[in-house]
Amino acid sequence: MKFLRQVSLALALLAPPGMAVAQDYTIGSIKVGQAWTREVPPASKVAGGFMTITNTGSEPDTLIGGSASLAGKFEVHEMTMANGIMKMRELKPGLIIKPGETVVLKPGSFHVMLMDLKALPKKGSPIKGTLVFAKAGKVEIEYKVEPFGTRVPGDGGQPLPKPGAQKKGGSGHGQH
Repeated sequence: MKFLRQVSLALALLAPPGMAVAQDYTIGSIKVGQAWTREVPPASKVAGGFMTITNTGSEPDTLIGGSASLAGKFEVHEMTMANGIMKMRELKPGLIIKPGETVVLKPGSFHVMLMDLKALPKKGSPIKGTLVFAKAGKVEIEYKVEPFGTRVPGDGGQPLPKPGAQKKGGSGHGQH
């Protein structure tokens, strides 16, 4: 175990300047890694949250809620394709993680919705948050903020739309 810590520290020190080292979090049998979100258009009131959740235990657990420092509301969602139409719905009571299973929350799939944004996510400014699991309880996490349009961490995203390019009153739901 000491060797692994030394290797992790060495890798962190060798990482290029400005490159964030992904943080992992553990509560009970639940491990959360690579929590991230992305910049959103200026008129957006929502952002997607993404991560990897692993259940190392022998019983299922459920992600039932959470919070984020810049959001007034937090929901667990799923996006699916049905008859060529992408549909999004809130998962109630939440996202079940079976024993031994790893679930990847990513754009176009399972994700958390950070809603009623009080401020916009900014690249280089991590967002503090919490996740709440039915059995394991509450764990504090930090979301790394990636560029607008990022599909997987580190892909570089795309330029943010110019102000006024998005219709006023739009929901901003296009970037999950």
